[in-house]
Amino acid sequence: MLARDDMTFEPAEYQRRLTELRERMQKRQLDAVVITDPENLMYLTDYQTTGYSFFQALVVPLDDEPVMITRAMEESNVIARTWVERTRPYPDTGDAIQELVLTLKEAGLGTKRVGYERNSYFFPAYQQDRVHTSFQQGVLMDCFGIVEAGRARKSDAEIAVMRKAARAAEAGMAAGLEAAVPGNTENDVAAAISAAMFTAGGEFPAVMPYVASGPRSMIGHATWEGRTIEPGEHVFLEVGGCYRRYHTALMRTAVNGELSESLSIAQETMKTALEELKAVMGPGLTVSDADSVVRRIISDNPVGARLVTRSGYSIGIAFPPSWDEGYILSLNPGDFTALEPGMTFHVIPWMWGVDGDKTVGISDTIRITETGCESFFTLDEDFTVHGGAATAAPPIPAERTEET
Repeated sequence: MLARDDMTFEPAEYQRRLTELRERMQKRQLDAVVITDPENLMYLTDYQTTGYSFFQALVVPLDDEPVMITRAMEESNVIARTWVERTRPYPDTGDAIQELVLTLKEAGLGTKRVGYERNSYFFPAYQQDRVHTSFQQGVLMDCFGIVEAGRARKSDAEIAVMRKAARAAEAGMAAGLEAAVPGNTENDVAAAISAAMFTAGGEFPAVMPYVASGPRSMIGHATWEGRTIEPGEHVFLEVGGCYRRYHTALMRTAVNGELSESLSIAQETMKTALEELKAVMGPGLTVSDADSVVRRIISDNPVGARLVTRSGYSIGIAFPPSWDEGYILSLNPGDFTALEPGMTFHVIPWMWGVDGDKTVGISDTIRITETGCESFFTLDEDFTVHGGAATAAPPIPAERTEET
């Protein structure tokens, strides 16, 4: 392992992660693993690139130095960013899978038990089939989750990085709420959010902000499309801040005009769900019980709204197309996994269908501590209410997008 002082974390953090991975490999009697998931590569080595649609893999033997296989252009990211000393680049005209198989055989692993991430988005079935065809003397085993087992609990160093992501998210959300007034377009709001996030030190998130006004808030995962916000309409916002690929996220809602009784009830219902959950969320509470707290409160409402999704999900390292780690752990009914210190969740007691035609949200990113939990945010949870005669905030001029 190359010792360097210019990575996201100290060398000891990466050594710990690699050591713990190898301990899990030993328990599963694996001689090596092939890691292809971009988030897992980042976690283990600090490697990142937007070019992850090309095959890339880290071969981690149980008792030898890891080897990174990348497209030749991406080798520069290994050299510039990571502690990895051994690389096997392949040209655009080369054969990435052949390079992987040769690497395994030359490392003396051709007859060994090798784990691979069978459900990795970027290790498709046709490539896996080719590995199985060429690696006939060894044993290939699905090792999905072997890295994620370490990622589920964030270290203090990771929490510090997530706090930086939270500052960017909060700055973006505050700017978006201010800009979500009649006369502005959804694009204006998205521009305000983005400028504020990036000025606050944030980096490109796995998902750009969700901005949906009026009736468009009923469209799942809808974001800006140039629609002009009208008087009396609400605007649903969800923002994920990012720093060194670590994310935190939050939902908030802006209302233009008077806060109706229905929206007031929705606001207090979501705040109550968050308050009651945070009062009990801590080590030992099961995922199912955490979900039940939120689901019971949100479901018992008189305004026709529903919680149509899970009530939260693990959050941390992410690349597009999603900022969540829900495949590691999601707050769903029937999951009796116990929460542990260091776990981090985006808790989402949002309400779909208030009065039949409005979606609103208040959410929080929470970390589990030794004695309970705490939020990454300080931003007020109440809806931002702009007066009925609110004047449109000026759109951000194209030539000044660096200002907030």
